[in-house]
Amino acid sequence: MSVVKSPLSEADRKAVGDALQGALVDLLDLSLLAKQVHWNVVGPRFRSIHLQLDEVVDSARTHADTVAERASAIGVSPDGRAGTVAKTSGIDTVTDGWVKDTEVVEIMVAALGATITRLRERIELTDKPDPVSQDILIGVSRDLEKAHWMFQAENA
Repeated sequence: MSVVKSPLSEADRKAVGDALQGALVDLLDLSLLAKQVHWNVVGPRFRSIHLQLDEVVDSARTHADTVAERASAIGVSPDGRAGTVAKTSGIDTVTDGWVKDTEVVEIMVAALGATITRLRERIELTDKPDPVSQDILIGVSRDLEKAHWMFQAENA
């Protein structure tokens, strides 16, 4: 059942809704992973990486809200529940405990890379059915690619 009506055809709404849902889950998981290592980072670059992680968390959370609201706007109920995120995210999990600053950088490069790869697939999938949603996903990718570059530069 959809309470909200969309100008998209049912097939397009389904395809775009799936793309937005996948992006939502990855963004929520990225924010959780970044916060987890934010609390546990140790090492000589603690402060700079700690602050850089907060930037990723803020960006991922802001974009997650935008993506979820776009899904709602086209009549797709977004699902950001913990169980859904755990089952469907494309990001690897991180271990518990303290994490060296150099390892945090590697974790973030991998997590951002996985998220960006999946986002770029979703950008292609939304090209024809919904350029508005595609534009949102392009903006998300732009911001995450900047963070990806900055984390890669940390261990260069």
